[in-house]
Amino acid sequence: MQAHAGAGLAPYAVRMGEGCARRLYAEPESNTRSPWQRDRDRVIHSSAFRRLQYKTQVFVNHEGDFFRTRLTHSLEVAQVARSMARNLGLDEDLTEAVSLAHDLGHTPFGHAGEDALATLMQPWGGFDHNTQALRQVMLLERRYIAFDGLNLTWETLEGLAKHNGPLRRPSERMSALDGLFPLDLATYASAEAQVAALADDIAYHGHDLDDGVKSGLLSLDDLVDVPLVGEALATARKLAEGLPASDPRTARRIRHEMVRRVIHGLVTDALSCTRARLADLAPRDVADIRAASGPVVALSESMSVANKGIRKFLFARLYRHWKVNRMTHKARHLTRELFTILTDSPTLLPADRQREIPDGDVQALRRVVADYVASMTDRYAMQEHRRLTDLSVPG
Repeated sequence: MQAHAGAGLAPYAVRMGEGCARRLYAEPESNTRSPWQRDRDRVIHSSAFRRLQYKTQVFVNHEGDFFRTRLTHSLEVAQVARSMARNLGLDEDLTEAVSLAHDLGHTPFGHAGEDALATLMQPWGGFDHNTQALRQVMLLERRYIAFDGLNLTWETLEGLAKHNGPLRRPSERMSALDGLFPLDLATYASAEAQVAALADDIAYHGHDLDDGVKSGLLSLDDLVDVPLVGEALATARKLAEGLPASDPRTARRIRHEMVRRVIHGLVTDALSCTRARLADLAPRDVADIRAASGPVVALSESMSVANKGIRKFLFARLYRHWKVNRMTHKARHLTRELFTILTDSPTLLPADRQREIPDGDVQALRRVVADYVASMTDRYAMQEHRRLTDLSVPG
């Protein structure tokens, strides 16, 4: 018997039962872990998860060791999501598995790398990090003798595919993956996956405010009029009135207190709004969550407006800051050059990658190169680019 089979869960939570926890390839169940605990553990031990340590969030990896990476972001998402799941009576392990896996498809250099690959692959099936995450766990991980991928459960794969909502017009690539293991793309995902998606948004805003101020691209005074953030900052400053204003450690304490209060405000509102939506829907089981006309996990209307205000501020003042724009420009250029060099001269690919390309199959060649470039860390992409373009660097 699994260590966790649904005790204490709400009726609408994902739980063990007939038809649940299916895998594409049949495996014996564990006597010590639930299927979603196993999924979480497989994600943590995957190659793609380890590479997140050196993939960009906002600041390129070499710009500083203290800025967030995709790995630290994923851990923060999992922490927020797991706390919310426990509060709502959901399966914490499934929530955590989706949270930890949601960024496995990200390229080096964050959205700059993704934008470059999306443009280059547009005639060849496109590229987006959500589909790539699913592709990574279903096909590209090579850790098991019996199958490719991680052989995650249907519920975890569903969460990866649909955590941002139903896919009523899925891309060609998503449809191909769905053909391997149909995920009911037109319905909503479980509440567990919806929690992971909202936790992603909450964690993003919290740590980007933190890193933005820490980097010097934003100041605390810049945040005074930002919705929710300004109120949190005012409270933090009031609490710090007894500390020496000239001491830089005081500013750090104020920044941390502000970020903590922003996250707390968003999470508290989300829990309250979600409970109200659940009360209105009165779901009897997870099927009712999936069949609902809208998401059950959400922010209230007023907090959603505030959240959009935070996003608008960060886009204008941080993500589009001229110093960030310079790094973004260089990252796009490097990604495009890497892709072009390797598609023009596939014999420059590592031997194991070359073996994956059928003779004369141009689309397969481009997909293999896209998979290869997407898998790179910031540091490896820069090194590989130098190896391919700088005569003084050994190949």
